[in-house]
Amino acid sequence: MGAMSTDSVIRSIVWRDDKIAETDIDFSTISARLADPEQLLWVGLQQPTADDLARLGKELDIDPAAIEDALNHVERPKALRYAHYSFVTVYAAKWAGGELSPASPGELTLTKLSAFTFPHGLVTVWYDPDFSFDEIIDRWSEDSYLSAHGSAMLVHGMLDYVVDGYFEITQDFDDVIEDLEDEVLEQTAGSRDLQRRIYRLRASLVHLRRAVVPMREVVASIMRHRREVSADATLDPWFDDLYDHALRAADWADSLRDLVTTIFETNMSLQDTQLNVVMRQLAAWAAIIAVPTAITGWFGQNVPYFGFNQPYGLWLSVSLIVVISVTLFISFKRRDWL
Repeated sequence: MGAMSTDSVIRSIVWRDDKIAETDIDFSTISARLADPEQLLWVGLQQPTADDLARLGKELDIDPAAIEDALNHVERPKALRYAHYSFVTVYAAKWAGGELSPASPGELTLTKLSAFTFPHGLVTVWYDPDFSFDEIIDRWSEDSYLSAHGSAMLVHGMLDYVVDGYFEITQDFDDVIEDLEDEVLEQTAGSRDLQRRIYRLRASLVHLRRAVVPMREVVASIMRHRREVSADATLDPWFDDLYDHALRAADWADSLRDLVTTIFETNMSLQDTQLNVVMRQLAAWAAIIAVPTAITGWFGQNVPYFGFNQPYGLWLSVSLIVVISVTLFISFKRRDWL
């Protein structure tokens, strides 16, 4: 098999008897090592080119459709079973440019992880230059029965890391949404700024759901495939627990999205209420101001009228202005318009 392109980053680990025996193996030996039942292999390909994956597919007899899925950056999370391997695509979530906070909704990024699972090894592909497999490798290394369980444990460790990341992200969302609820009711920030942050928060939640919700189907599909091939039942409780976590993460994301929608609608309702109060006040003051305008206009006519050219005419007009204006003010005050 030819060498990989210079833009690609290759990492590899070989386990024997639950211990790391080798790292950074020769890429041309992957096919032979995957066929060796005495060892367990992981190969990580970061930013491989289309030619790199084409050579990998030819060497490992991978279906071109699976290679295309690994290359496609917007592929839906899925788990597919082929003749001698399985293919999984999931998305890991993380914050870019700082943590989530009430003042800054943050930027949620999803890293696509594709994995080809063979009986004695796992080949992963990802294109995010900032994503590191170190935490996943640490999880694998903590398992004292890694070699006994084979590649299924590698897949479980990777998916478990992804699902745990969903819980961390949704917890951040939950904390910020709770603060936003108080802020909306107290109106401590400008309504436009608050509305913009709520909208961005909802957009981030929708983005997260696109990765979290399909994870249930991915784990369920893997469990179904394991039953079809009569895989070792030792790991069944592990995958059952993983499925339960994926289900809870999806339900949590759904409830948070609904909660953000409610907060957005509540904020809009409060703004409408505030606008109605202002309009009532303007209408009330306009009615009060109209009284002296009308009376002074009447007494300013150039024709004789009751009190014309008489001192009491002035007192009559002033009295009418004061009495009617005060009466309107008291009436509007009782109706809570002022």
